[in-house]
Amino acid sequence: MSVTDLSARERSLLPTELPLALLDKNGIPVDDPALEMPADDVLLELHRRIVIGRRFDTQATALTRQGRLAVYPSSRGQEACEVGSVLALREQDWLFPTYRDSVALVTRGVDPVQTLTLLQGSWHLGYDPYAHKVGPQCTPLATNTLHAVGLAHAARLKGEDTVALVLLGDGATSEGDTHEALNFAAVWKAPVVFLVQNNGYAISVPMSKQSAAPSLAHKGVGYGVPSCLIDGNDPAAVYATVREAITAAAAGGGPALIEARTYRIEAHTNADDAGRYRDSDEVAAWLDRDPLDRIERYLTGRGLLDDARRAEIQAEAEDFAASVRDGMNAEPELDPADLFAHVYAQPTKALRDQAALLAEELSS
Repeated sequence: MSVTDLSARERSLLPTELPLALLDKNGIPVDDPALEMPADDVLLELHRRIVIGRRFDTQATALTRQGRLAVYPSSRGQEACEVGSVLALREQDWLFPTYRDSVALVTRGVDPVQTLTLLQGSWHLGYDPYAHKVGPQCTPLATNTLHAVGLAHAARLKGEDTVALVLLGDGATSEGDTHEALNFAAVWKAPVVFLVQNNGYAISVPMSKQSAAPSLAHKGVGYGVPSCLIDGNDPAAVYATVREAITAAAAGGGPALIEARTYRIEAHTNADDAGRYRDSDEVAAWLDRDPLDRIERYLTGRGLLDDARRAEIQAEAEDFAASVRDGMNAEPELDPADLFAHVYAQPTKALRDQAALLAEELSS
């Protein structure tokens, strides 16, 4: 059966063969009727947030080397996915991130020090999810997909205008939780946008050993979820695609699956040696497709960004990094009794007994 033999509904579920894009690697506009170029003010904000996000990422990596963080998974190279998707959210929408999405959290307005407490090891969750509409950073792969579907379905039942954006990596698509989340979201027509940041590797396992599908976006077909494949290093395309999916979901259109092709420039974490499973030529090829360079060239060519404005944004990023350093260098004030707080609304007898035992040990 050829594509032309499929029904209109079946064709709408299929992603394109090549990733959708609005800007090529040199910042030159791509004429793609499937996407609408964001407004100039949006593009300028995308650029500003990527600059700040990358400086934050560099600072967090340095803090790890200094022993201030136990571990840090860098998202350098993936900033277009994180910044573009978060800026596409409305105020009332929810974000469900992974452990690699710290840049997404600070873009959403979460305090950077509170963002890093999980990776410091001082708190399970250092921020208030309800204040920012950001779920806990998910360390187990794909568990956040089900959390997102549950919240979105509940919001729909209550008549609330809320869409959930869930971030996941290519490795998470191999987990059963993702299968269940996509299936439930499709059956319930839950307002959820799944954004897969396909950076090529699940730690050291390349895509070729993870899936035989033509693309991860093709996985949506089996669930009846409209899917698309985009250039994940194109900030404009990420924003436009996610924004369109959020608008459709909010209008009752149900879930969407977006695969964003991108690349993790740094190692999986500071504990990983990426040189054992990929070569420098591969990294260099992706550095040539850098998302920051791409949008900066476009804005400069349009006369929307000059050296003076670039210097202002860089200074803002340095100030932000300094505030992160100062906050992380301060010794946290930790109370061991907090281990038992926020576990249950009404603590169980076992929890009360454990808290009493710890208090007795500390007092002695």
